[in-house]
Amino acid sequence: MRFHLRPVQFVDSAVTQADGAVARLAGGLQWFAGYEVIEAGKRRTIPVTAVATLGEHAVRLHAAITAPRPPLHLGERTLRLDQPLVAGILNVTPDSFSDGGGYGDDPAAAAAAGVDMAAAGAALIDLGGESTRPGAAAVWEGDEIARILPVVERLARSGTPVSIDTRKAAVMRAALAAGAHIVNDVSALLWDDEALGVVAAAACPVVLMHSPDPKQGGHARTGYRDVLTEVFDWLEARIAAVVAAGVDRARIVVDPGIGFGKTLAENLALINGLAIFHGLGCAIMLGASRKRMIGALDHEAPVAERLGGSLTLALKGAEAGVQILRVHDVKASVQALRVWRGLRDQALVGG
Repeated sequence: MRFHLRPVQFVDSAVTQADGAVARLAGGLQWFAGYEVIEAGKRRTIPVTAVATLGEHAVRLHAAITAPRPPLHLGERTLRLDQPLVAGILNVTPDSFSDGGGYGDDPAAAAAAGVDMAAAGAALIDLGGESTRPGAAAVWEGDEIARILPVVERLARSGTPVSIDTRKAAVMRAALAAGAHIVNDVSALLWDDEALGVVAAAACPVVLMHSPDPKQGGHARTGYRDVLTEVFDWLEARIAAVVAAGVDRARIVVDPGIGFGKTLAENLALINGLAIFHGLGCAIMLGASRKRMIGALDHEAPVAERLGGSLTLALKGAEAGVQILRVHDVKASVQALRVWRGLRDQALVGG
């Protein structure tokens, strides 16, 4: 019977552990001593030293969970994935849930904001020209291209790595031709039938995000039996399809899709169980910044007052070994991660 492994029992350092008693998570800064085995709705915990007793499937999962993630090559820039990085969110839309309308029709101002994020420590800028919030109106691809293209061009000229957040093949082509480096698709290349071919031909990194209805917008309610394992299985199948179409697995990043067609309880379960997704063998992106779940847990705090919750979720992601944290508040997030990194460095050397 099929089962899943989630790394648990994280430890400060491998220095004081017996040989083989702990494993390194995805070649990063975290070490763990055990696995939660999830099988047929039941959960039990085993030490990492016992993983081979579960058979070949467990050995393959363990290898995927512990293998270092290859760096992402973005033109002349290389992003190493052995520590958490920040992707700054830049929306040039009139109706995004958080920062929509902030730049109007001023691409120079938008690009300047992206450069400022990079100066504040963002490893890349995730640029979007269409809102994917619940109920948002669809945007014609020509309008979306007109919104993002002058911003991509300016950011590319400044040497700032750019991720294009879009579902549309035409927008992907235009942005990549203008100097964007990564495609970030909330539909996992399923909304537009030509999108997969564009990414395969460009040989660029791609972020595949889970949603329950990628063809319809991503916000349908599903009723999961176990959201953690079902999202894992969906992403696993999608990775296999994308690789079969010619995309290098080393260029794939996965995103569990926080807030897309999930209840508060399901979002919390995904956040708590993030480490399971290392079993996919790909880098992980977490996009929880300013999401509705924060307001739901804090007396309906408005979007502009969700910094504390956003930082909490970002640090939770770092603790789970997430490689890319997609955030609105770059400066505060980078500072939080620098302090977290200082704590990890001290723990890893011991004492």
